[in-house]
Amino acid sequence: MALADQVKELLNNVLQLNGRSSRWNETTPLLGSVPELDSMAVASIITAIEEEFGVAIADDEIDADVFSTVGSLTRFVEQKLPA
Repeated sequence: MALADQVKELLNNVLQLNGRSSRWNETTPLLGSVPELDSMAVASIITAIEEEFGVAIADDEIDADVFSTVGSLTRFVEQKLPA
């Protein structure tokens, strides 16, 4: 499964979107556009990313730009993965 698809599935599961994320693409806006994505959801998504991909995310690595679009979140996850 492509990383972008894994990220969309993770978002779908954490935010309980009932499959809505399957229609999203790289440019789909997240923060401010998905009502389910609030500050508590961001924390849950970070935890889910850490668990799903076996990475550690420091607080200072997270800002609004990371959650701007599906693509920006996917690129962030990609950068966290071992080379």
